[in-house]
Amino acid sequence: MNYFALIYHLVDGYLVRRASFREQHLTLAKELSRRGELLLAGAFSDPADMALLVFRVKDKSIIEEFIGQDPYVQNGLVKRWEIRPWTVVIGS
Repeated sequence: MNYFALIYHLVDGYLVRRASFREQHLTLAKELSRRGELLLAGAFSDPADMALLVFRVKDKSIIEEFIGQDPYVQNGLVKRWEIRPWTVVIGS
């Protein structure tokens, strides 16, 4: 299994605009967490302009599927995203 960081670059007003889509987004993320694929997730604060999601999966196709289904992406709350392989040195 490999670690990946998904970095979302969020639109201005993200915190207000996310309200209608938050429950769907969290349901999708919680399912990946339940399966052990999504380890950590959350938005940066002050400013809330980016979010970081840490995955442990075989390959990035699972992350790409998540992005395609994520209501935040589908509804324009995410300007762009990056999937970065992450080499973990300390921790498990």
